[in-house]
This record gives sequence, structure tokens and C-alpha cells, in this order.
Amino acid sequence: MVISPVLMALFIIVLYVIASIKILAEYERGVIFRLGKLLARPKGPGVILVFAPIDRMVRVGLRTVVFEVPPQDVITRDNVSVKVSAVVYFRVMDPRKAVVEVENYNYATSQLSQTTLRSVLGQVELDDLLSQRERLNQQLQHILDDRTEPWGIKVSAVEVKYVDLPADMQRAMARQAEAEREKRAKIIHAAGELDASEKLSQAAAVIAAQPVAITLRYLQTLTEIASEKNSTIIFPLPIEMLHLLRQMTGVEPKAPSAPPRA
Repeated sequence: MVISPVLMALFIIVLYVIASIKILAEYERGVIFRLGKLLARPKGPGVILVFAPIDRMVRVGLRTVVFEVPPQDVITRDNVSVKVSAVVYFRVMDPRKAVVEVENYNYATSQLSQTTLRSVLGQVELDDLLSQRERLNQQLQHILDDRTEPWGIKVSAVEVKYVDLPADMQRAMARQAEAEREKRAKIIHAAGELDASEKLSQAAAVIAAQPVAITLRYLQTLTEIASEKNSTIIFPLPIEMLHLLRQMTGVEPKAPSAPPRA
């Protein structure tokens, strides 16, 4: 059986068309180079035709990429050596720029993240690195977003993941935290003593205006002690009674004699 040239040509054309069919997922776009020139718009998603060798397609994913920055040796502004790791979230916003403007946008973004992390964190002190994490994350995200915008990349978030401190620095910070807690405890105790002294002085002024109040206070104290069923009760002797006994007996305390002169 002899196949005619027309059928052969049609068969080849059908195979070529079938081979030219490409399917792109919803999160993919195809950047097409036709005879080396970039087409105006990327293709996809769905079924597209790429006529090789005239056309060359580069697949670009539009999903958010999570890149973990490896631990970086950072010397802070106060000369403390730490290891800092972070996580960068970015995605492709313009597939044409991501293919044309940079050779490998994933590798370029990862290297830029590492250098930016070292340069930014090297300008802050250790206390700021530990306490102002949110501000530093926003600063890193803003810098990376500005630098990757010409590549069609959008950096959505940067999170400092871990800060590894030297062992001697951890011990020094623990001692500092303990000293701060002791300081606050002493201040609180002193403030309590001051408040108590003020309240006692006010109570003494009230009792001095009404001398009978001290007797009522004694009786109340005895009632509280008796309710606990104690076998021994200590009854305080009022100072006024001692003055009364001295006046009745005619005994007054003698003033201390002056030392003899040489």
C-alpha cells in the first residue's frame, strides 16, 4: 500500500500541531520567545500552542515562594557576634520581567536576601534585634521589595526566624535580667513601706485625737486572738499607764548627766 504525499504531509502537520499543544496550570504562565523576540503578553493558563522551533516557552510559577535564609554571621552595632536566620515570602508579579530582567530570579532573590539581612541587622544593637523584631521585619521587607521590583518580584513578608546568641552572652543577659528583677522587687518593697508609713502616720493622728480609740483597738485585738483558741495571750501595757504610775509614785525619769569637763 502506497501512502500519498498529501496524506503524509497531513499526518506530519497533525503530529506537529499535537506536539505544539501545551497545558499550563492556573498558577503558571508561559513567556514566549518567537524567533528570539519576546511576545507582548505571557500565555496561559489552559491550553496554548507553542510552535517549535519558532517559539520557545519559559514556564513561570505565580505561587508564593517561601525561601529560608540560611544562618548568617552578623556583628551587631555593639560588637556582638550572632547567627541570624530568616524566612522570605515572595512571588512573581510580572513573568516577562522575571525572565528577561534577571537570569535566575529565585537565586537572585535568595542572594539579595542574605546580603540585605547582614547589612541591615549589622546596623542595630543587640537589644533592638531582640526587642524590635517587628520593625526590623518591615524594614527588611521594604528594602527587598524595592530592589526586586525591577525583576517583577513582590516580596510580601520577611520574618527573622532565629537569633543564636553565644553562651557567654546568654549568661550575661541572664544575670542582667536577674539584677533587673531584684531592682524592681526592691523598688516595690520600698514603695510599699512608704505607703504603709503614710497610712500608719494617719492612723496615729486619728488615735491621738481620740485616746479611747487605742483601747478599742486593744479589745479588738484580744477578740481576734481569743477566736484562735490560743493558750497564751500577750496584753500590751499602754504607755499612758506608765506615765500615770510615775505621777502617782512621784518618780520621774532623770535626765542624763552631762559628762565632766576636763
